Amino acid sequence: MIRLGSLAGYPFEGPRVLGGWQPPAKGAVYAILYRADPDGKPHDFAVIDVDHAENLQEARLPFGHPRASCWQRRAGTKWGVHIATYEVPGGTAAHREQIVKELLAVYKPGCAPEKYDQAWEDEWIQTYDAPTTGPLTTSRDARET
Repeated sequence: MIRLGSLAGYPFEGPRVLGGWQPPAKGAVYAILYRADPDGKPHDFAVIDVDHAENLQEARLPFGHPRASCWQRRAGTKWGVHIATYEVPGGTAAHREQIVKELLAVYKPGCAPEKYDQAWEDEWIQTYDAPTTGPLTTSRDARET
């Protein structure tokens, strides 16, 4: 298992060598990985692509995928390409897509055609005051009066 994503992350199965992997007929988010420094850090992987599929068998994996040549270039060989999958519990295509967007923003993988940014601008929501935006408790001095 490998955890990918912000905060606690998502528990992905793998990584496994993509060349020997048989995709299941299930919907999942998948991350394509490679070892950037196999000699110095053999257990560290770099994310080079992220996507999702309703049925992984229909995603043309392992090497019929449209971006497979990019994966192989980055990994140096097709045997250096790895995959990790996350079957979202109770997840729909919309859930999987949201996870993909988050992972694309976090890792900025070079083989992914889409780019997302985690930036947040104050003007998108503005600031406001409401009874629910204050502290959850009052100070000890305020309770004694």
